[in-house]
Amino acid sequence: MYINSMGHYIPAMRITNDYFESVNGLTSDWIVQRTGIESRSKAAPDENVNTMGLAAVEDAVSRLPYDVKDVDLIVAASYAVYDTVATLAHVAQREFGISGAKAFYMSAACSSFINGMEVVEAFFNSGKASKALLICSEQNTYYSNESDPKSGHLWGDGAVAFFLSKEKIADTDVKVVDVYSEGLGDIGKGPGGVRLRPKEDGIVMPDGRDVFIHACRYMIHALDRSLENSGLKISDLKNIITHQANKRIVAQVAHQLDLPMDAFLNNIEELGNTGSASAPLVLSQYAADFKKGDRVALTVFGGGYSCGCFIVEF
Repeated sequence: MYINSMGHYIPAMRITNDYFESVNGLTSDWIVQRTGIESRSKAAPDENVNTMGLAAVEDAVSRLPYDVKDVDLIVAASYAVYDTVATLAHVAQREFGISGAKAFYMSAACSSFINGMEVVEAFFNSGKASKALLICSEQNTYYSNESDPKSGHLWGDGAVAFFLSKEKIADTDVKVVDVYSEGLGDIGKGPGGVRLRPKEDGIVMPDGRDVFIHACRYMIHALDRSLENSGLKISDLKNIITHQANKRIVAQVAHQLDLPMDAFLNNIEELGNTGSASAPLVLSQYAADFKKGDRVALTVFGGGYSCGCFIVEF
């Protein structure tokens, strides 16, 4: 499986830490020390999950080596949806005139994008599709309760889109070496660790400590499984990108792997936690900086719980 093009969209608005002192009583120093976040992206009033997702697709289309109408599978993968009936997959199908393609939405918390890649891979392997569009768009700020001192200050917005093909199409294609995921609903707080109930209290994290502990453990677990599947060692990787939930989690993962922090690529300082879009969004942001042969691993942990990893080679 190959990535033919990557694109992303990040809202222009930034909400700095100072905003939250009057909202939930947390100072900027407190937030930076515990999360590493200095600001977070926020969709404008006229933006939403769908508009951001379409903008990410448009960005990817600008570098696509074939006609977008050749796509025969569209998967929208996220958790902060705009509409659960008219999904982003169907909106993109209409916007870009992709007739005849399969189109649907799927979710697995912050591992949604990686699970979406596995779904695409399965369709390719079954012969039911050969070119796919995978879109992930998260508008966390639409659901977040900013007055919540546990997690109201974490959330940011953004979108990412990958075009994928079963076979290599162009010299610029990025090879997907391995994709791995695992459901973890039976460990720790599981389905109660993070939740999103729009009509109740929005997106909240009742037990951040449990999330922290298991995120550190299982992002490494997923990375180990994917490296094992690929026949690679961690020294074969140019960089690692983790789910952008908390900079302290990244630091702990780096410590456990005995790697320097500069081996990890991040955007959480500026954008906050952009949910399941976060890790692939970082990859899209840095894609032009990689050289042929560079390998990058993306490893994530999601509320629910779940984990996943995929490795690419440029």
